[in-house]
Amino acid sequence: MNGVADSGRPLGLDTLVRLGRRQHAPAPARRLPVPEGMTSPLGCDAVAVPDRLGPLVVPRLPRVGCVYTDGARWWWIVPSDSDYALPWPAPAQYAPGATLPAAARLIHRPEGTVPYTPPIPLYLALCRVTGTTPDWSRGISA
Repeated sequence: MNGVADSGRPLGLDTLVRLGRRQHAPAPARRLPVPEGMTSPLGCDAVAVPDRLGPLVVPRLPRVGCVYTDGARWWWIVPSDSDYALPWPAPAQYAPGATLPAAARLIHRPEGTVPYTPPIPLYLALCRVTGTTPDWSRGISA
């Protein structure tokens, strides 16, 4: 594209910006499909960590639910509202509705019929691998 429309007229700035955004748009997100045969009676949210932290978290969990990866992050499925009054430690990301990048693929499917990783053990494991003090253990300042 040389900045000239098929009619020979130059493209306007609005058109060029719109085309540029379309080229650099992130992969479309999608709501996570729960594996066949599983149900999510408590709804689904997801917690993501950078790829390098995923293998450090798994051995610290008593139960691992469905885990997905998009190549940059590992995503754990947790019950909806698992972020209520719980600030997940950086660099974790919390995704309400378990909306993940379209490229995410399942890397762990648990036995049973529910996809969840228990959120409190996951939170504590993430605090441990990130060196973060759990929120309820921090001192209160007056």
